[in-house]
Amino acid sequence: MSYCLPLAAIDSTIFPNSYAIARQLWLSNTTNLHCPTRCLPYPCAGVGPDNEQLITDTIWLGREDAENVLVLIGGTHGIEGFTGSAVQIDMLTLLAEGLIVIPANTAVLMIHALTPWGYAWQRRCDADGVDLNRNIVDFSRPLPENKDYDRLKDTFYQADAAQRKIALAEFEQQYGRVALEKAVSAGQYSDPSGPFYGGKTPAHGRLVCEDLIRRYALHQRDLAIIDLHTGLGSYGYGEIICDHEPGSAGTHAAQNWYGDSVALPLLGTSSSVPKTGLLDYAWHAIMSNRSCYITLEFGTFSTDQLFETLLRDHQLWAQADNEQARLEHRNVMRRHFCPDDQAWREMVLFRARQVIAQGLQGVSH
Repeated sequence: MSYCLPLAAIDSTIFPNSYAIARQLWLSNTTNLHCPTRCLPYPCAGVGPDNEQLITDTIWLGREDAENVLVLIGGTHGIEGFTGSAVQIDMLTLLAEGLIVIPANTAVLMIHALTPWGYAWQRRCDADGVDLNRNIVDFSRPLPENKDYDRLKDTFYQADAAQRKIALAEFEQQYGRVALEKAVSAGQYSDPSGPFYGGKTPAHGRLVCEDLIRRYALHQRDLAIIDLHTGLGSYGYGEIICDHEPGSAGTHAAQNWYGDSVALPLLGTSSSVPKTGLLDYAWHAIMSNRSCYITLEFGTFSTDQLFETLLRDHQLWAQADNEQARLEHRNVMRRHFCPDDQAWREMVLFRARQVIAQGLQGVSH
């Protein structure tokens, strides 16, 4: 399917330096649009490091009775919101300048800072340690188990990084790379202080999405959902990850709209292994056969470095009286999830424009 890629100059300086600045920039860019808009804020419990209020902002662009909707989600994993904000601000700018035109039968729904606490504090999780992208499970039933996580839990909390790497390498040698990545990152529901914790109740971002689905009757429309993430995969490349079942209508739509670059964890063709409780699943449950949900994952550094960075983050937050160490580690987190590299940021914005154009074209026809 052909599509029109906006060819305006790319401004890599639009990446914000903080959640508070990002929100200000995002809101200011929603005032210059030439289409009907509806803004809905969703306050979140807690405050940021400068005592700022935490809010997930949303905006509906276009006709409220549109048959099709492009949903653009940023900040599912808090700190990854730096890139989510930049991509959304870039799109808002292109819309204001008339370089992107929303088809008459389509609307755009932007969701900014879906996990605002993590964004403000530069963590992936929320204030309770919950990873929103492992939170979409039925909490009225027994929670999923991750026995390999439980087996490695003590290793994750080792203070000696060298010993931890040896232990993880031994596990990988015995059980394989996929088993190691599932043990660490597939999702766990037993350790609130640990990484990739899915929680015990619905998180803020899940409640926001559920309310938006009801409020805009999204179950009655065709949807192209693009969830913006960073930190996994090849440096600077935006991998299209599809967690629909192979052979399903959602996978067919993704492949039809985005082509052969679509990668499926369930087929082993993605940089991501299959995971539990993904945000995708909340949307899969209400989708028509002409809809799909993709994660647009912008790669940074190696998966091993990702694990080390996150494990150190969770170690520091599980300890008391180490505010300075946490502050210093924020810079490490920021570098991994949003490198201060003009070339990386340019690649991200270019690829995002490409995939958003494909999604907009695909859902509108």
